[in-house]
Amino acid sequence: MDDITINVIKIFVLGAVSFILAFLFTPVLTAFLYKNKLWRKEVRTKSIDGKEVPIFQKFHTEGETNTPRFGGLLIWITVSFLAFLFFILSQISDIFWIKKLNFLSRSQTWLPLFALVSASLVGLIDDILQVLGKFSHYFLKDKKQYIAGGLKLRYRLILVALIGAIGGWWFYYKLGHSTIHIPSNGDFLIGAWYLLFFIIVMMATYSGGVIDGLDGLSGGIFAVIFEAFAAIALFQGQVDLAAFCSVITGAILAFLWFNIPPARFYMGETGVMGLCCALTVVAFLTDSVLVLPIIGFLLALESASVIIQLLSKKFFKRKVFLASPIHHHFEAKGWPHYKITMRFWVVGIVMAIIGVAIRLLG
Repeated sequence: MDDITINVIKIFVLGAVSFILAFLFTPVLTAFLYKNKLWRKEVRTKSIDGKEVPIFQKFHTEGETNTPRFGGLLIWITVSFLAFLFFILSQISDIFWIKKLNFLSRSQTWLPLFALVSASLVGLIDDILQVLGKFSHYFLKDKKQYIAGGLKLRYRLILVALIGAIGGWWFYYKLGHSTIHIPSNGDFLIGAWYLLFFIIVMMATYSGGVIDGLDGLSGGIFAVIFEAFAAIALFQGQVDLAAFCSVITGAILAFLWFNIPPARFYMGETGVMGLCCALTVVAFLTDSVLVLPIIGFLLALESASVIIQLLSKKFFKRKVFLASPIHHHFEAKGWPHYKITMRFWVVGIVMAIIGVAIRLLG
């Protein structure tokens, strides 16, 4: 077999192994989550601007208070375990395929794995605080209103920015990156602004994590996005990075198996934060930042719908959407959950194909 065939087999095999491992681990995880009732004890009653959220409460009260969080543990623990398992096996074995399945490399996967694990740990803290009902958020000055437990949004953004600063510093000072690739136009030099740009992109990508709001929605979308970047990395010859993305996809699909309606658990911040930060690093490693909003179109759309809604209510005293993020708008219009999820999946797949095509044209 030639090298290309071997590399493709490596990527597919690792993705399949990840799915199987995560699938087998899920019953153990869900049994623990349900036994300890690790879900929110109260559903939020206010939005980020302190307004009532009757539409959210109408559709989500029962699920929010009876379905565990922490589903993201399944993803990043599986990815980390396989990364170190095959690395160790490759060091002690002379078998070709065992050595070949190692995808942990300094030049390609250390950074995204660091981003995945560090951000997931921050998200885990937030999930634990939400379950415990600690550090509730208050936004109204005249009357304190319960919104949700967990870290305040500004603290989460600060921590994501810190992870982004570490990543940006490494890319700029250690790897010597200082340009942004513009498809079909070549590289554009931004110099030291690269570090700030990295932080902004990571925070913007994380803001798209609000897509984790319906059973099956976030899992399907993130799986498509990471597989799209696996294809880009493979075409660029970054086989270990492509394998890393494939392993994440396999774990996400196992999560999705149990997250489709009715969900056994939710991804939670430990999944969303880790995936968004790892996705940012992957986009920079493949020099595909400018097609990230295309491949991750729905992440951008969800984030934009929240921003537009907040600005419209603040300055024009009116709503643009019946509810935000935008998937809640379609809920309010009467679309069934499964219809919203499936149609978003279709849009996500089409946009990912377009984004990959544009990047490869460059």
